[in-house]
Amino acid sequence: MPEQLWLPGLEAPPTPTDGLFFAVFPDTNTAAGIAKLAQQLCGETRSKSKPLAANRMHVTLLHLGNFAGGLPPARVDAAVNAAASIRMEPFSVEFDNALSFALKPRPGPLVLGGGEGVARLHALHDALASALQHAGFEDRAISANTPYTPHVTLAYGMPWIAARPVEAVSLNVREFALVHSLLGRTRHVVLARWPLAAG
Repeated sequence: MPEQLWLPGLEAPPTPTDGLFFAVFPDTNTAAGIAKLAQQLCGETRSKSKPLAANRMHVTLLHLGNFAGGLPPARVDAAVNAAASIRMEPFSVEFDNALSFALKPRPGPLVLGGGEGVARLHALHDALASALQHAGFEDRAISANTPYTPHVTLAYGMPWIAARPVEAVSLNVREFALVHSLLGRTRHVVLARWPLAAG
């Protein structure tokens, strides 16, 4: 076994244990329908990958970072303050295609995507990005100019497939949430929720 190169003063960065992101969750019935679709698509590809469980279905709005040893309280506080400033009416979106986020020929995520039907998610993403910048987030990744592709991950480790239409899945967006992801433990903890309301 080859020896690992080691340079004095240069330690490997600690492994991230905790993630923080804003998300939208489907209601229980919609999540069950998405999980059923994921199961069907996994079966069609004859992949050994398992579809995600219904309780893990979500749309990420903004990823705020991965951290080692817990979430930084100042970052959580800034995210909470930014979210509290959002004013937007509830809306509905529609996902109507399945596509691969894999880099051919390597396996990767299979996701549910949408075209014009997900435009309002872009608006919520941009509003949150702007509010975060006002709250003191200086990350270049958190910007209304950052490319954003609304999607629901159906399964990981799937073979590449060409985008294909599926029966449309409607999602009523009545609120959004700040989520603590326990990395590697397939667990999400909702830290706070904000209802959408014009005002």
